[in-house]
Amino acid sequence: QVQLVESGGGLVQPGGSLRLSCAASGFTFSSYSMYWYRQAPGKVREFVATITSSGGSTKYADSVKGRFTISRDNAKSTVYLQMNRLNSEDTAVYYCNGWVGARDCWGQGTQVTVSS
Repeated sequence: QVQLVESGGGLVQPGGSLRLSCAASGFTFSSYSMYWYRQAPGKVREFVATITSSGGSTKYADSVKGRFTISRDNAKSTVYLQMNRLNSEDTAVYYCNGWVGARDCWGQGTQVTVSS
């Protein structure tokens, strides 16, 4: 079955960096666009970034543009989110997502906390 497993979250100081990973299995990873979303406490889940199946095109939420970079390694069936210049508003649970066939598939999430 489809599995998406995020890792790489943690506690980081303002201005710091983290790289999240999402390891995919159970489907032909290289055929699907992938997404990162996040959900802060008390807020709705929001779009962060997306990357096409080949990795040739990316899009970002305005709030992270210029600071975050989404990438993928199709040989490893993994999508990444490099996060730089983090601030307190980036504190959230980050989720990996993909529409596989007709199913909206999510990972379990990884917590990112930005605090001094």
